[in-house]
Amino acid sequence: MPDNDNKVTRRQFLNYTLMGVGGFMAAGMLTPMIRAAIDPVLKVKEDSGFIPVGDIKDLTNEPKRFDFKVTVQDAWHKSEETNTAWIYKDNDKIIAHSPQCKHLGCVVNWAGDPNKPNQYFCPCHNGYYEKDGTNVPNTPPIAPLDRFEVDVKDGTIYLGKIIPVA
Repeated sequence: MPDNDNKVTRRQFLNYTLMGVGGFMAAGMLTPMIRAAIDPVLKVKEDSGFIPVGDIKDLTNEPKRFDFKVTVQDAWHKSEETNTAWIYKDNDKIIAHSPQCKHLGCVVNWAGDPNKPNQYFCPCHNGYYEKDGTNVPNTPPIAPLDRFEVDVKDGTIYLGKIIPVA
């Protein structure tokens, strides 16, 4: 007498086959999605360090605009962004301010208002900053301008990350 306990019915066979094929297809579709989500997290981040922006001979007591390029990586896409800093000498120190206004993020300019030639001016809402980056009271900016880390090597000015000023 044949043993019916170990027999696989046609319905069970089709069920197992469809489940196996469906699982294989699901794994094939989900693997790239999971890798795309996890891969950027697992990559070792490079420390960009300091970026050369100009020659120290170009500096004076008055803030001067320096434009420089920064390589930005967003997941797999690398691009270059242009950034700006206002840099000047203050005795033996070199000060580099971020041009981003703390009110709404507009770009400030040194001596942008002819009536106040010794201040930074934000044209968006008439905001003013002193030369040292502190916000002028009773104008829209709510905090001082941020500063860049600064390093000088062999006569070249290098800027690092932005340091918020409280």
